[in-house]
Amino acid sequence: MTATTTAPPTTLSVRTAPQPSNRLRAWATRAPLLPALVFMIVVTQLPFVATVVISFFDWNALYPKARHFTGIDNYTEVLTDADLRHSVWTTVLLTATVVLVSLVLGLLLALLLDRRFRGRGVVRTLLIAPFLVVPVAAALLWKHVLYNPEYGLFNGLLHYVGGPQPDWISRTPLLAVEASLVWQWTPFMMLILLAGLQSRDQQQIEAARVDGASDWQIFRYLTLPHLRRYLELGALLGSIYIVQNFDAVFTITSGGLGTANLPYTVYQSFYQAHENGLASAAGVLVVIGSIIIATFALRVVSSLFREEVSRA
Repeated sequence: MTATTTAPPTTLSVRTAPQPSNRLRAWATRAPLLPALVFMIVVTQLPFVATVVISFFDWNALYPKARHFTGIDNYTEVLTDADLRHSVWTTVLLTATVVLVSLVLGLLLALLLDRRFRGRGVVRTLLIAPFLVVPVAAALLWKHVLYNPEYGLFNGLLHYVGGPQPDWISRTPLLAVEASLVWQWTPFMMLILLAGLQSRDQQQIEAARVDGASDWQIFRYLTLPHLRRYLELGALLGSIYIVQNFDAVFTITSGGLGTANLPYTVYQSFYQAHENGLASAAGVLVVIGSIIIATFALRVVSSLFREEVSRA
């Protein structure tokens, strides 16, 4: 009897293709975004760098050969000149007034739209409409349709009841600009706060009603604390845009009667006085202020995202 031996099975070695490195994969993922990144740098960052460089020169466009390096003298003049300081104060006052009034009105409208009633969709669309109007068109609407002392709507209503016929822009110039901006930015605040209202915990509110809490108590102790982050977000985002507002001031008052804010002063320095260095310094300060506000806004947005993720 002969013993048969079986050979062990042979294993076929399969050669695997080398896997690309993580760094190569990351670059392949980001490659489609590179043209947009290059375009953004060319359009936004290079002009800003040029503005910063020009801000250190005494550069009048009418005398291009007389330009010379002055260091931080332009920034010192921006911060010490009486007219420029007044424009800074006007910018702060205009921004604070518009943001606060828009937040209050936006909160009231958001509370209204949070309730169910017939025609709520139509009302919501009508309330959002002012924010969709082009800023220059909105300013022209207020200047000619509402404020005009001869054929404006406000004086027409006052004439109907036998009231006076004031020239609104001459009497209250800053208030005229603020009213047009409040009309345009209240829908923006309303949308943010309405999103906050609709993200509330309805079970918590129903439990408070079962315990006998009134509507005011629910608003004060539940709704308002929940809306704190949304109020901060609306205030910060509104401040970023209103600080840089130029259309309403230019269209309604042309910067006169004490309504010239910092962006309009930059326009005057650059296009009327041809002081490129001084205008660039003022513009850099506006950008720095906007970046500071935007940093706080991004922190608020990231905290809202973290809260939503933890809640989910």
